[in-house]
Amino acid sequence: MIQLMMILMFTLVIHTVDSLSYALRLGGLRSRRITLALSLSGLLVLVSRTSNIAQGPMVGNMVDQALRTDSFRLEPRLHGIIAAATGGTLLAMFLFPSVVRLCSRMVVHLEAAGSFPKMARNLMSVSKWKNGMTYFKRPTLGMMKKLFDGPLPKRLMVLNMAVTAIYTVGVLSALYAAYLWPAFRLTASTSSGLINGLATILLTLLIDPRIALLSDKTLRGESSLGRMNRVFGHMMMSRMAGTLLAQLLLVPCAYWIGWIIG
Repeated sequence: MIQLMMILMFTLVIHTVDSLSYALRLGGLRSRRITLALSLSGLLVLVSRTSNIAQGPMVGNMVDQALRTDSFRLEPRLHGIIAAATGGTLLAMFLFPSVVRLCSRMVVHLEAAGSFPKMARNLMSVSKWKNGMTYFKRPTLGMMKKLFDGPLPKRLMVLNMAVTAIYTVGVLSALYAAYLWPAFRLTASTSSGLINGLATILLTLLIDPRIALLSDKTLRGESSLGRMNRVFGHMMMSRMAGTLLAQLLLVPCAYWIGWIIG
């Protein structure tokens, strides 16, 4: 049980951090320092990757336990991990306005300091931390209503939902396939790329270029910042929908991997 709780915690952290990358981009647009904001996202990537490294062996150990013990129910635990991903995305949505405001200020500090170590040293004071609390802002109903003021980027939202669902379920489906086909468990456990590869293609070719184009238009004044607020809000909503869709894809993707390796 302790192991499962740790896995859920790491999953929550991973999806919270990954989802907040949108907030960093928007904060960079607001401060007109998008490149510095993207460099800040490297810190989030570091947290996410570290959590992934710690989480991976624990999830693999659950598969080993399920193979050794007939009473060990693996599938509900995997669905629980996906639910933690949804929880992490919801937490990121709650923190989104605060992180956008904080990031707008952080990039200014980074520009003045010139490096992460110097910025961290400059921020290590009680007064700076107290001042940071003033950037906290709760999401409001008015913010939600503004998301629907203009047309919805339906194609972008559907693509982002699909990419999120695939990434969320990729490794878990591969491990579940390893449980269902124990004779090929080593092959199955390393087959997540069969699923995640599709998400990478969609993200690289269709989603990231569109977001980059809209961001550049905003910096040039050809598009309003309010529109980008809505776009990133829609991306967060579609990301959460993707984690819900992942619940439905877990088992089918596992059987698809099993069909390929078998």
